[in-house]
Amino acid sequence: MATNNTKVVPEAKAALNQMKYEIANELGLSNYQGMDKGNLTARQNGYVGGYMTKRLVEMAERQMSGK
Repeated sequence: MATNNTKVVPEAKAALNQMKYEIANELGLSNYQGMDKGNLTARQNGYVGGYMTKRLVEMAERQMSGK
């Protein structure tokens, strides 16, 4: 099964990266942008992605509910 990693909205890349760095900072991973992600544990990297997903879902739910 082939995967498609094409961005649906390429213009959102900068905003998503900014969100990633903000979340990493909130989780205590300062200077995440300059870190070698290979030196972090899978759990640490997973937390960043997981919290990004959670925040994106919250934003979509708010938008869909009209709030």
